Amino acid sequence: MLIGEYDGIEIHRKEKIIYVNFLFQHRVISTCGVNGGLRDDLEGIANHQLCEPLGHDRMGLKVIAEDPFGYLKSVCEKQGLSPEKRALLGTAANMNYAAVETQEYKGLQVVAISTGGVKTNAGRAGDPATIYEKDGKFISTKGEVDEPHGTINTIIIINKELSHGAMVSSLITASEAKAAALQELAVNSRYSCGLATGTGTDQVGIASRLTGEIPLTGAGKHTKLGELIGLTVKNSIKKTLALQDSLTPLSQRSAKIHLERFGIDKESMIEKICSFLDEEKSKLLQKNYATINSDSVTVAATSALVHLRDKIEWGILPENCLPEIFSSYGAQLSASISGKFERVGYYRESLSREQMGICNQTFTNFICKSFALGFNEKWK
Repeated sequence: MLIGEYDGIEIHRKEKIIYVNFLFQHRVISTCGVNGGLRDDLEGIANHQLCEPLGHDRMGLKVIAEDPFGYLKSVCEKQGLSPEKRALLGTAANMNYAAVETQEYKGLQVVAISTGGVKTNAGRAGDPATIYEKDGKFISTKGEVDEPHGTINTIIIINKELSHGAMVSSLITASEAKAAALQELAVNSRYSCGLATGTGTDQVGIASRLTGEIPLTGAGKHTKLGELIGLTVKNSIKKTLALQDSLTPLSQRSAKIHLERFGIDKESMIEKICSFLDEEKSKLLQKNYATINSDSVTVAATSALVHLRDKIEWGILPENCLPEIFSSYGAQLSASISGKFERVGYYRESLSREQMGICNQTFTNFICKSFALGFNEKWK
């Protein structure tokens, strides 16, 4: 099925594949294992759903890793495409959830097509890795490792010719746009206590039309091309994550979600808060946890503490100021729950006697104590 026509390309979707056909010659740069790198001789780029996100036979992935051209050949021949002339991205994301975004400026057009999921595979650049490559094989660093689930794939089409350097620059801009999308959605890394910048299996393919005109030489953030790449990539990724994972700004309005990267979940959060309450108030909190957890003022106070904790870990704020910072902002959290902002001074004094720190357990204990302090007074 033809789902889009733009300057020099057609976008088709059929079964579990989306493919872009070039109507004119394009220059392509891609992360593909086969036909990847910088090419001027391809007929198009494709994005293929190779398995279900969860519970699928993972042996298929092993075969693909061992025979990537065989995988490319089987997918392309089924669709009547030439495997020698096609760059192919693979994913477990649903092709029906692909998001297409376009931006134009004075005849310059950028189209981005993204699919993605980040629920279990989101990571931050520099997180601890679990595999390394040697002699063409990937080896685990610590025994058996579960196959990762989650990939952001993006195809970007530019209707103007780019120099080789600008093609590489466009990759940088697209990667930064992906990180910006995840930042705006407050996506947590699953491998550290940082915010995610992508997943461990992200792929991208970028094509620029060979027009014969003087090629564009810049695709950074100061150029209009860089702006268009940034907007189309960021918006398409946010839209596809909303469809695939129900991940939206509204769904992230949760104190618990902002704390998950520090090793806490709903059950342990409730348990910790209730450990500071009597039996009657514990039962009341458990029944009303969902409402409290998503309260806008409470989420604001929680995320402020999380952000300040990050600033201390990064060295922007000195750790010797931690008691004053945490007791003050913890008091704001307590007041947001009780609704008694005139009691901020009392909450600050009470929390100043609590153990504070940026290590995960100490930090989440302090947050839960702040919750309990406010909830204990909510109905007094």
